[in-house]
Amino acid sequence: MRRTLPPFAPAAALALAAMVAAMLAAPPAHAQDYLTFRSPSGNIHCALMRGDWTGARCDIMEMTPSFAVPPADCELDWGHAFEVAAAGAGQPVCAGDTVADPGAPVLPYGRAVSLGGVTCSSERTGMTCRNAEGHGFSLSRARQRVF
Repeated sequence: MRRTLPPFAPAAALALAAMVAAMLAAPPAHAQDYLTFRSPSGNIHCALMRGDWTGARCDIMEMTPSFAVPPADCELDWGHAFEVAAAGAGQPVCAGDTVADPGAPVLPYGRAVSLGGVTCSSERTGMTCRNAEGHGFSLSRARQRVF
């Protein structure tokens, strides 16, 4: 018994072939262009990024806020997110998103990770991220500092 394909099959096959060709032609994503990690306590979650924007961002879940008053143009959440680019000073971020990922690997106390000229260090006293210029931020439950 010979089976025939329904009339939509050639169009679906062409669409699938075009999608596969596009995926094969695209440049590969580099796993090292975006790294996420969290503190051993799980209170601080960070991402190191390299690409259109290169730097580090960390979000702190529980804290006594050091930056309680948002700038006038901030209409999102304030005081829980901090970033430092590969150049320039660290700063708090007006953010409506998060880099928090409960499945991210833990960066043990006493260890550091770097990407794109930015290094984040995990210590029992908190998380510090800094760029090659020495600028960055330091986060702990008790205090958040930018420099």
